[in-house]
Amino acid sequence: MRIKHVEVFNAIMLTGTVSGAARLLHVTQPAVTQTLQHAELQLGYALFTRQRNRLVPTREAQALYPEVQRLVSQLESVRRLAGALRGGQQAALRILVVPSLAVHALPQALALFRQRHPSLPVAIRTLHSPEIAQAIALQEGDVGIVFGPGQHPAVQQVPVAQGRMVCVSAARSGDRRSTVELAEVLRSSFIRIDERDPIGAMLAEQCAREGLAPEGGITVQTHHIAMTLAAQGFGPALIDSFTAAAADDTLQVRTLVPEVPVVISALLPQGERSPQPVDDLIDAFRRVVSPPS
Repeated sequence: MRIKHVEVFNAIMLTGTVSGAARLLHVTQPAVTQTLQHAELQLGYALFTRQRNRLVPTREAQALYPEVQRLVSQLESVRRLAGALRGGQQAALRILVVPSLAVHALPQALALFRQRHPSLPVAIRTLHSPEIAQAIALQEGDVGIVFGPGQHPAVQQVPVAQGRMVCVSAARSGDRRSTVELAEVLRSSFIRIDERDPIGAMLAEQCAREGLAPEGGITVQTHHIAMTLAAQGFGPALIDSFTAAAADDTLQVRTLVPEVPVVISALLPQGERSPQPVDDLIDAFRRVVSPPS
């Protein structure tokens, strides 16, 4: 598919009609129809069937669409960068960050970062750690902030901070323990992190090693959601100490025994010298997420 085929295909998927696609692209309806026909001729199969006044995507079109969306997004990024360069503007600093660190740590780090770069455009995407490593390898971001080492052959890792895993639960009178055995938590129903997260994978491995299969727990994708559910009394949650630093008086935070380290890393494209704004952002994160005492 050529670029104009992609643009027409995407516009029809968004609007459902030739007329809507033409208005979106600021071209004539015959131009849209001709481009669509040419794309289908080149592909060798239909992308849409007509039902009443709408175009309904075929099975092949639905399979293509996620990739087309990614390509359209990349094309838009190219257009924005080209426009910024024409106007003498700096390109945006593209930050990829795990959702839990985006809630509290990122805004604090950005406040420090803005002291050095008050007018630099910033683009933020929240993804999970493996997705961030992949995106940095593909140079879809300038810096990624993740949990764990972020192992990827095309990515270099810069240590940011080391914390630990903690157990958070709704505060209860009479229980003032500052520590809790990891095995004790794993034996009961608890709020766990999805196994696609490095910490979630470690917990699943620990459960398997000890032959434990707790029932009735809740699995979530972010540490912040786990902490919120724990505060609502759905059970204890095992999360990182950085997220737990934002806990209020409704939560009891206990250190796990034995201690389980949690590392925050910055990921950069392999073999490239990081620009000053990237170094400054990493430094700001270090200052914000220094291990809790």
